[in-house]
Amino acid sequence: MEEQQRRLVLPRFTHDDAWALGSLLVELARQRRAPVAVDIHRAGQQLFHAALPGSTPDNDAWIARKRRVVERYGAASYLVGARFRAKGTTFEDSSRLDPDVYAAHGGSFPIAVEGAGVIGAVTVSGLPQVEDHRLVVEALERFLAQ
Repeated sequence: MEEQQRRLVLPRFTHDDAWALGSLLVELARQRRAPVAVDIHRAGQQLFHAALPGSTPDNDAWIARKRRVVERYGAASYLVGARFRAKGTTFEDSSRLDPDVYAAHGGSFPIAVEGAGVIGAVTVSGLPQVEDHRLVVEALERFLAQ
């Protein structure tokens, strides 16, 4: 996962890029009939949001909690949780953060820009956490390859 973060750095990230990345995620999710919500935030502003059939308002709450982990740690929400597990504990037990506000579960990935660092997050919620994470990574890989 750390290698993914080193590799998935964008040259820039505009409003149009948010639309293109979000639309790509929606397309991938539709192809898989994935009941997900998709969200892209940059510098505190929501640039993209979509809720696909089968998603629920609960997915939006998970998005917010996972996104806050990325914003606080500058790392993928799944990676943050894995780092705690590698230490023999859990994020919930050891982070000292409110689990109603933060969730170190897979599905939120930092939007990092060359020369600027982490400027936002792209988040998916609705699948098991590893699948949420993989969907976001796949979309970022395809987006970078365009």
